[in-house]
Amino acid sequence: MAAMLSFFQQIGSKAFLSLARLGRAHIFLLRTFGALPSLWGEFRLVIAQLFSVGVATVQIIAISGLTVGMVLGLQGYTTLVDFGAEDSLGQMVALSLLRELGPVLTAILFAGRAGSALTAEIGLMKVTEQLPAMEIMAVDPFKRVIAPRFIAGFISMPLLAAMFSALGIIGGYIVGVGLVGVDDGAFWSQMQAKVDFYDDIMNGVIKSVVFGVVATWIAVYEGYEATPTTEGVAKATTRTVVHTAFAVLGLDFILTALMFGGL
Repeated sequence: MAAMLSFFQQIGSKAFLSLARLGRAHIFLLRTFGALPSLWGEFRLVIAQLFSVGVATVQIIAISGLTVGMVLGLQGYTTLVDFGAEDSLGQMVALSLLRELGPVLTAILFAGRAGSALTAEIGLMKVTEQLPAMEIMAVDPFKRVIAPRFIAGFISMPLLAAMFSALGIIGGYIVGVGLVGVDDGAFWSQMQAKVDFYDDIMNGVIKSVVFGVVATWIAVYEGYEATPTTEGVAKATTRTVVHTAFAVLGLDFILTALMFGGL
């Protein structure tokens, strides 16, 4: 009996700790939103972070998008040719990338490259006591450190997702038309006829914006709340990648159900 009570106590304790952490994260997000207006006069901070968060992530996004598109082209042709529908390859590749793979994979790659870097950078500031020093000098860390990185991630994610999808379509074209012999005109015409701007492209953009907010929020929060030790920063970086992946996949299901499931 005592063992069972201890088991339920541990579950309850972990649940309360998780709820408390979630509450602190939402308060952190509200403070970040409150600091955003201060960026109007500090564009240089945002531009510097756009380079660090966005431009530095372009290489992995470009390579991943191209290779994913090539794999989609090859696998799609192998499936569609059995039904005599290989001319629909362009439509299949485009819809797969624009609706799902583009936003989701971009967000996960963003977490692995930019998100972990943001967490480690802010965590290192905490270890070296730069954040407390700012507060002593009456400089708000949210205005100087958190807000520029948050808005940079928010802006970068949709652009990176668009690049991923565009290069993925090019990769599908290279394999479908260049290697397996799908008709060039059919590839593009089917895509043009079946891909809708609002239902497909804009829904993908909405997903990428939501994922950008969530991924950047998790990254800066984990860095800000990291234990100021080497081990603490390492654990915070790991949590950033894991929690972002879970959040993105869960939100993707919810958004897909709302957009395409008729809910």
